[in-house]
Formats: sequence, structure tokens, C-alpha cells
Amino acid sequence: MATTQPPATRDDPGKAELPPGAVPVVDVAGASPVRHPLRWLAVLLLAVLAAQLFHFLITNPHFEWSTVGAYFGAQVIGQGIATTVELTAIAMLIGIAGGVLVAVGRMSENRVLSTVCGAYVWFFRGIPVLVQLVFWYNLSALLPRISFGVPFGPEFISGHTNTLITPWLAAILGLGLNEAAYMAEIVRGGLLGVDQGQTEAAAALGMGRARILRRVVLPQAMRFIIPPTGSQVINMLKATSLVSVLALADLLYTVQSIYNRTFETIPLLIVACLWYLVMTSVLYVGQSFIERYYARGATRHAPQGFWNFALFRRRPDAPSPAADSPLAKEET
Repeated sequence: MATTQPPATRDDPGKAELPPGAVPVVDVAGASPVRHPLRWLAVLLLAVLAAQLFHFLITNPHFEWSTVGAYFGAQVIGQGIATTVELTAIAMLIGIAGGVLVAVGRMSENRVLSTVCGAYVWFFRGIPVLVQLVFWYNLSALLPRISFGVPFGPEFISGHTNTLITPWLAAILGLGLNEAAYMAEIVRGGLLGVDQGQTEAAAALGMGRARILRRVVLPQAMRFIIPPTGSQVINMLKATSLVSVLALADLLYTVQSIYNRTFETIPLLIVACLWYLVMTSVLYVGQSFIERYYARGATRHAPQGFWNFALFRRRPDAPSPAADSPLAKEET
């Protein structure tokens, strides 16, 4: 079929005159890519800094890498790591369970319950964790004896505070109760992220409020709750180092007790840093897989692979369903 060419202009006989409202076709086959000299300058600068850091780590004798290797797999260091992991697990269990209860209480229609839960969050988020740990450890100065029984009535169980509040229990109380305040806000934000229509539809089906929360709201809120919860677990692992002020033999306290005898401060601190990096990296990997599980079908992006997550790569877009249609294949 023959096509008619638009008439040439007077100024340029070889240039066709476009009709009014038409968009000119631009040929980009010979276009050159945009150059980014600042990017190459930044890469060069980072390469120089990395080379200097590597040279510093290798040539400085004060690192004492032989000492680091000797203590890295020591049994006493393993015992400190076990204490750190136990503290992290127990404190996070208390924090998550308490956070869910406090979050539900804050969203309750009961004004008294909502106010009390709000005051709990305000109190524990406003006081540093180290201060709370020291306070629980010295609770005997305020309460010489702790008793359980009927209020203003007989006592069933009682004991000396110094006997009941050990350094281990003081660490659990300080870390767990503080974490519950932060987890309450995370859970509350996740619950508020679920569309209100889901709750109304479940109520229309005759489901009770507790069942709606358990079967409808919480499963959908998990994709909002999991990412910040993973960050809180990593922060809790690092926050356990604060219990060294209570003479509790965690990883940091164990390292301190060794270099106080041997005066090998830097090598022992490097051992602690390396083990903290190993433990947080393991938690980082676990967080990536849990996020992938709860993000299924809830995002426009394709599921993020582990290496993309670990190397901070951008998540690729999921293929559009229309791209796989027969019509789209015929057009291509």
C-alpha cells in the first residue's frame, strides 16, 4: 500500500512539514549515553580509602591478630555468647508478648485501659535502658522485701529483694519491659495499617472482636510488623552489652574480664566486635526470609532474593499479567 509523504517546507526542502498537533519522531539510535564523571570520582575516592584501611589493618602491629585468632574460638567466649543469645531471646519474647497486649489495650475503647497502656509506653520509652537496668538491680534499696498475697491482707510468699532480684532477673526485667513499650507502638502501627473494611466485613459475618483480631487483622498486619521487629531483635542483641554494668557474664563482660587480666584490650574488643557482626548477620538473613514469606502477594515488586537483600540491590518489578497475554505476544 502506497503512503503519501508530507510536503516539504520552503526553508528546508528535505524536511517534511508536520501537520498541526502531530508529534515528531526522534531517532535515538545514535544517541550517546549520559556520562557521570562524579560517580567515577566517588568510586576512585572509595577505592583509595579502602586501600588505606586495608594497609592500616595489615601493617599495624597493635591489632595483634594472632591474639584475636587465639581467643575467637575460646570456650569462655562461647559461654558469653550463649548468655547474650539467651538474654536476647527471653527479652524479645517478653517484649513481643507484652507489646501485643499493650497495643491492643491502647486501641481499646475503654478509656482507663487505653490511658494506662499509653502511660506505660510513655514511661518506659522515656527512660534510657541503662538507667532501668541499674534501677532494677538496686531495687532492694527501695523495697527490702518483696511479698505476694492479698492486697492489704495476708502474705503468701515473701523474700529478700537481693535474693529474688539477681543480675540475670534484673537484666530480663530491664530489657524485656523496655522492649514491650517499643513493640507496642510497632504492633499498633501494623494494626492501624490494615484497612478498616476488613474488620467491618468480618463483623458482618458474625465474628467476635477477638476472633477478628486473631484471624483477620493480625495476619494482614504481619507484613507491616515483621520488618521493624527484625530491626528490634538486632538492636536487642546489641543492647545486651549494657548488662555488663550488672556484672552479668555476657559477651562484652567476658571480654572485659579477660583483658583486665591480660591488658590485651584491643584484640579482645575486636573479638567481641567480630562475634557481634556474626550474630547480627545471621539475624539479618533470617529477617530477609521472613519478610519474603509475609510479603507474598502484597507488593507490586517481585520476591526479593537473598543476595539482592544482602547486597542492598533494588527489588525488580514483577512482570505485569498483561505482558504474558496472547495479544501482547502477537504485538511483539
